[in-house]
Amino acid sequence: MIRFFRHIRKSLMEQNKIRTYFFYAIGEVLLVVIGILLALQINNWNESRKQDLAEQEFIEGVKYDLSQDRDYIQMIIQSAESKFRLLDVLEREIFFLYENDRPQLDSLVNTYFIAERTFYPISGSFESAVSGNELSKFENKAFTSAVTKIYNSGYARLKDNALETDSRWFSNSKKYSRIRRTESFPEMNSEQMKVFLDDIYSYNMMLEYYINVLRDTIVMIDEVLNENQIKDRS
Repeated sequence: MIRFFRHIRKSLMEQNKIRTYFFYAIGEVLLVVIGILLALQINNWNESRKQDLAEQEFIEGVKYDLSQDRDYIQMIIQSAESKFRLLDVLEREIFFLYENDRPQLDSLVNTYFIAERTFYPISGSFESAVSGNELSKFENKAFTSAVTKIYNSGYARLKDNALETDSRWFSNSKKYSRIRRTESFPEMNSEQMKVFLDDIYSYNMMLEYYINVLRDTIVMIDEVLNENQIKDRS
């Protein structure tokens, strides 16, 4: 092709057709410019396509991670609610059961002291996008904003509460390790049983606050999983 154009230029110059050569030169420049613009357009289209694919992968990955988180949070809430119910029974009946039905008391207390679970999120898709500086490039700003709020605010708050709740749980578990080891309620007088109830009540108060934060987090997750809620709100 280049040889062809050179042949035309040489022919025009030899024939002294300066005017025709001038227009030909302009046409050749325009063809080069159009070629460059076309190449840039194709490159931009490819980059845009890659960006769209990356954003779609991000959305799908985050939604999957959050759905897994949601399932685990629900399991933690159900476990905590069973502890709330057990505490209600123990507060009402511990003295009666201690005197009249020790096997039932042992069963209730052993069930209560089954290890509690705390929530730590799955954040692979979000962290990958953050480390790659991709969030600012995504078009769906409402979605990325809602996701960032969950990971940087909601989950950070949960981690702090999880540490406090775990600390109290481990403290009670250590204090009443004999119950967990022997799977039976030890000999106690009424004052000791009151202290026991106070200890688990104090833990339950902290656990209840933690569970309420988990419920708030589920609301945030549901909004992300249902993108229409985010779009309508924005």
